[in-house]
Amino acid sequence: MKLPRPRLLPLAILAMGGLFLVKAESLLAVLRAPSSLPAVVVAPAQAADPAPPPPSAQQRQPAPAAQVPAAAAPVNLAALTQPDPAAEAERALLEQLRARRAEIEAREQAVAQQEVMLRAAEQRLTRRVEELAALQSRLEALDRGRGEREEAGWRGLVRTYESMRPRDAAAIFNDLEMPVLVEIIDRMSERKVAPVIGAMQPERARLVTTELARHRARRTTVD
Repeated sequence: MKLPRPRLLPLAILAMGGLFLVKAESLLAVLRAPSSLPAVVVAPAQAADPAPPPPSAQQRQPAPAAQVPAAAAPVNLAALTQPDPAAEAERALLEQLRARRAEIEAREQAVAQQEVMLRAAEQRLTRRVEELAALQSRLEALDRGRGEREEAGWRGLVRTYESMRPRDAAAIFNDLEMPVLVEIIDRMSERKVAPVIGAMQPERARLVTTELARHRARRTTVD
């Protein structure tokens, strides 16, 4: 007659249940008792079951990570070396203002130099005008002096022919060049020149009368 085999599954279930009860009691003891008692409570469980007990609540808490000092954080070199857009814009604006100021100063200097050159040219032109005016005055004075001398010479000839007898003066007038004859007769008094023209050759008298009329017409137009 064979003996019945003991069933392993029920026995394992019973063992696990007992172990669970032991662990539950140990856990409750740990929760209720001070922190110094878990070693005493855990000892029977170790004797009953060689398996390591589950970690307690305090043991399951992970150890606090070591705090890294703020100074030990890595420095972002890219952020430090990256240019600041606002600073770059301000620097560009300052450069533009400096360039504009330099341009304005250069223009002011050029205008000042041009003013100096224009002032010097104006002074030279004024001196030149004064020199030309003085030269013109001298020329006019010389022309007046020459005119006066010429007029004095003509007057002397007129007096000479006026003092002559009309026939003698007419004989000379018949051979004089027409421009000279016109100048002399134009300056003679009508009372003195009439007998002289009457004593001249008829054709010569007619020509000198025509030229004298033209001469006086031109002089009137010029005056």
